[in-house]
Amino acid sequence: MGSSPKNLQAIMGAPGVRGKRVTTLSKAGLIDFMQSIVFSKQDSREPFYLLDLGAVAGLVDRWTRALPMVRPYYAVKCNPNPAFLGTMAALGSGFDCASRAEIESVLALGVSPDRIIFANPCKAESHIRYGATVGVNLTTFDSSDEIEKIRKWHPKCALLIRIKAPDDGGARCPLGPKYGALPEEVAPLLQAAQSAGLAVAGVSFHIGSGATNSRAYQRAIAAAKTAFETATRLGMPRMRVLNIGGGFMADPQFNEAASAVKAALKSYFGNEPGLTVMGEPGRFFAESAFTLATNIIGKRVRGELREYWINDGIYGSMNCILYDHATVTCTPLACTSNRANPTCKGARTYRSTVFGPTCDALDTVLTGHQLPELQVNDWLVFPSMGAYTAAAGSNFNGFSTSAILTHLVYSNPS
Repeated sequence: MGSSPKNLQAIMGAPGVRGKRVTTLSKAGLIDFMQSIVFSKQDSREPFYLLDLGAVAGLVDRWTRALPMVRPYYAVKCNPNPAFLGTMAALGSGFDCASRAEIESVLALGVSPDRIIFANPCKAESHIRYGATVGVNLTTFDSSDEIEKIRKWHPKCALLIRIKAPDDGGARCPLGPKYGALPEEVAPLLQAAQSAGLAVAGVSFHIGSGATNSRAYQRAIAAAKTAFETATRLGMPRMRVLNIGGGFMADPQFNEAASAVKAALKSYFGNEPGLTVMGEPGRFFAESAFTLATNIIGKRVRGELREYWINDGIYGSMNCILYDHATVTCTPLACTSNRANPTCKGARTYRSTVFGPTCDALDTVLTGHQLPELQVNDWLVFPSMGAYTAAAGSNFNGFSTSAILTHLVYSNPS
C-alpha cells in the first residue's frame, strides 16, 4: 500500500529527499503543521509549499492497482521539484523528458537513462546529440525533418511515431493542433524512418492534458493499432511499444479512464505478445501532492467587498489559471487575527477578491470568493497546487517563484 513502511524507507533514502527533514503526520495534521511553520516564520512571511510524499506514494499505488500493465513515465514538465522527482524514482517510475535540462535533472538523481523517454516530437539538434551521449535511446517523432535530425545525431535511437489522437477528450490543454502525424502521414513517415535505417519500436499518442472524456483513449488506442498494422503491411520489424501518453487526473474520473484503457488494450492489442505499454502521467501524480500557503500582505474594504493582496499570484504559482485553465480555491488560516479559531469555522463570510503581488491588474487570483474577515499577515492556503504551477512561474516585478521553499511531509491516510 502507499503508506507502507517499505515505501517510507525507500522515499527517505531517495535522492532529493535524503538528508532533508520529512515530518510524518496524519492527513488531518497538515493544517496544524502549516500553523507551526507560520508561527516559526514570524519575521519572514514568504509563501511556501507543502509536498506530501505520503500522498505521492498513495497515488503511485492507485495507478499500479488500476493500470498494472501500464508503466508510468512521469512528465517532468508538470513539476520538476527534486524531492518529488526523487520520490517518483524511488517508487519505480520512469520519466518523460522534453529537453536536455529535464534529462539532466533526472540523471542527477541517479536514474538510469533507460528509464527515460525523450518524449518531444520536435527536438533541437544539440539536445538530440546530448541524448545520444548519455544513453537516452527512446524518442518520439512526427515529421520527416525529425527523422533526418535523429539519423544524423543519434542513429541508434529507437523511435516511437507520435500519431494525432482522433479526439482530444475535452482536454484542458489540447495537444493535437501542435503534435501528431495525421492518418495519411503515418505510412510515408514509417517508410522514411526505414529508409534512414532507424528502428521504429512503436506508437505514441497524447489525448491532451487534463482530459475529461475517457472514450478518447479508446479511439486513440484503435488508431495506434492501425499504425501497428501499417508497419506490418510495409514489411517492417514488429513494433513492441505502445505509449498512451497522459491526460489522467487523480479524481473519480480516473477509474473510468483506467477502465477505458484496459478495455481498449484488450480489444485492440489482446493478441500482441510481448507488448510494452507505457504512459506519461503528470498532473495525476503531482497536482494533489502540493499545497501552497500564501501570506496576506494587503487589504482594502469597499462596503461589503473585501479585497486582499497575497505574496504569490498569476505571474508565480497561479500562472496555472492562465496557461493550464485551472480553477483554484483557498481556505483561510487566520494565524494572526484569530489564533483561537484559525480556520475561521462558523465565521461570517464576505464576497472577496484576491490579488497577486505584482502591479499588473491581470494579477487577480480569485473574484467573488467567500472568505471570512481576515487581516494583514493572516494566510490563505491553496490545495492541489502541484501541476503546472511553480514550474511555469516567473520572476516578474521582482517576485521570484523559484525562491518559494518546499517543506516535506509524509502523511499517513489513517
